[in-house]
Amino acid sequence: MSNMQIYFLALLFLGVSCFVFSLLWFALRPAISGSRLNEAVGGEPGISAAPGGQWLSRLAELSRPLANLALPEAGWEASGLRIRLMNAGLRHRSIPMLYFAAKAGLAIGLPAMFMVFLGLSRMSTAGNAILSVVLVLASIGYYLPNVLLLLRINAYQRELFEAFPDAMDLIIVCIEAGLGLDAAIARTGQEMRLRSPALAGELHLVTLELRVGVSREQALQNLALRTGLDEVASLVTMLRQADRFGTSIAESLRVHADSLRTRRRQRAEEAAAKIPLKLLFPLIFCIFPSLMLVLLGPAVISIYRIFLKNLGS
Repeated sequence: MSNMQIYFLALLFLGVSCFVFSLLWFALRPAISGSRLNEAVGGEPGISAAPGGQWLSRLAELSRPLANLALPEAGWEASGLRIRLMNAGLRHRSIPMLYFAAKAGLAIGLPAMFMVFLGLSRMSTAGNAILSVVLVLASIGYYLPNVLLLLRINAYQRELFEAFPDAMDLIIVCIEAGLGLDAAIARTGQEMRLRSPALAGELHLVTLELRVGVSREQALQNLALRTGLDEVASLVTMLRQADRFGTSIAESLRVHADSLRTRRRQRAEEAAAKIPLKLLFPLIFCIFPSLMLVLLGPAVISIYRIFLKNLGS
């Protein structure tokens, strides 16, 4: 392979990699639409505004022909994909189009890169092997956005879960100070910006829904649907029962906050208990071979030399 071919392959790889990573970065970037509504009702653009909303819309329009290749049948808007995108904190209307464009682009781009590399390198490979590699690369490219979306959902829900007990404590303090539940949620959303911007944005959306006339129960149910957390769903059920039976909301929230802190501590203990098992495989495959090589290497060399001399004599 000549130097010109190597330079061409390197430039091609860098160009396609930059395009794919930029497309995925825009697709998986947290964006919450509704900045004009937030400004109209006195919201804070730093929490709920989408900084790259216009760029996302333009990029979605440019990638629409590519996204149509992977777009499912009609009615996908009401499928579980929309809920999964909300669970990942991706609410901009251009996100689904970018998601399908990334699936189609990766499914076409990875086999195309392999074919270009194969053509420039002039490697002699069987046709069945080439077809198998192309199918594997196309499958990896098509399902890679699903894996990235799943990782984003897990990270987003983990952040919400870890910050939710602290938000519950703030709501209890606000209620005991004399504020109503709606005002307490709004105040907690403002105070949680430094602790967890994701949870602050979710609470701010609840406040916006309450201001436009949505009932409290429906707004909290929407919060449970957006986050996908069982803890939020149990909070909605607990508040509904407190309103029905006339019990103290502050006392009910305190019990719920205690249970949330217990679950958070149990998850931390579970993660700590998994550390020895996770360290076992790096120790076996990475540290132990090198350690045995350092300890037994000189002895093996000495034994080999002694046996070699004995055999020679």
